[in-house]
Amino acid sequence: MSGRRLHCGFVPLVDSAPLVIAHELGFAAKEGLELELLKQPSWSALRDLLVLGHLQAAHMLSPMPIAMTLGLGGVRAQVDALMVLSVNGNVIAASNDIVGRMRARGWTPDLTDAQSAADAFEAAADGPIRFGVPFPFSMHRELVEYWLKDRDIPYEISSVPPPMMSEALSTGEVDAFCVGEPWGSRAVDAEAGELILTGRSIWAFSPEKVLAARRDWISENTDQAGALMRAVYAAGRWLSDPSNREIATDILARREYLAMPADVVDRAMKGHLLAQARSLGIEVPGFVHFHAGAANFPWRSQAQWIGASLARRHGLAHDSVMETARDVFRSDLYREVMGDAGIDLPGASEKQEGALAHPTAVASTRGGLILQPDRFFDAAVFDLSLS
Repeated sequence: MSGRRLHCGFVPLVDSAPLVIAHELGFAAKEGLELELLKQPSWSALRDLLVLGHLQAAHMLSPMPIAMTLGLGGVRAQVDALMVLSVNGNVIAASNDIVGRMRARGWTPDLTDAQSAADAFEAAADGPIRFGVPFPFSMHRELVEYWLKDRDIPYEISSVPPPMMSEALSTGEVDAFCVGEPWGSRAVDAEAGELILTGRSIWAFSPEKVLAARRDWISENTDQAGALMRAVYAAGRWLSDPSNREIATDILARREYLAMPADVVDRAMKGHLLAQARSLGIEVPGFVHFHAGAANFPWRSQAQWIGASLARRHGLAHDSVMETARDVFRSDLYREVMGDAGIDLPGASEKQEGALAHPTAVASTRGGLILQPDRFFDAAVFDLSLS
């Protein structure tokens, strides 16, 4: 394999867009890379190929590199998050039966109100709830766990590949699920259930996917890693321009990528979601970010929020996990690569997660950085000094 040829894995989701665009529109080629994208059927398949060295980099769920480095899930490998690929982009759907009971108890559909949805969901629960998520170590699971943590709802969480979510809901294998678009919309189109919430309503700026690579490969191929980061950053910036959305949608809809109708992909890209089949749709500002508000920066505080949750759930030593998580999100390398490229970088690599209610100007290397709101639905703040 040529030193500038990279095999990069992805799972067919809208948030694979930065890698797809980096390849299709020449951002990777401009950096001297021959980027070969390899579609994977599941997160476990992608994980294993990365560990075995068949992939040099991967589109990956944000908790996965931390879990792999900790040895959770039966696989131990030092894997780093080079940068964040996307922020937000998830939806929660429930079966028609549960949604009907929620409405009977006075709930009015609102994809933005996590508190009222939790109240109605708790009231509608009739026995244990079976929740589907794409992978045990995913932001989907973290959001569901956080949303239900103070509720008197017995629930179990199982893994369901995104393309199977609609069928799992319609057959009763699961009662509800959290998944990235466009798979939630596919379930609505099939009338398997309805959307009841977006992920951003639980955490307004949650890191969804990251660009991941093995630590040993990064150390041995720093030039290639940097070139890939710059290409993906440029693709994310291109995606942030609304005038480019139609082109991006047409590319993503192709068979080799999402293999879906362009109109379904377009709804997710612009945050126009159909909560019910044949409805007019709901506009969700900030449904998914690829660039705005330092979306690509691998905040160590976000990694530690994930680490704290994993430590609680798996009975691990808190301080050790927090240190590991912090080192997995490579803000140091991101600063080195993007600083040389003249990108505006935040003045710190950690922040209080959940503290921003409005767009906020912060100290940065070029003085023009505005962070987006990152509130949790319960107004909690994750403060590293108190964690």
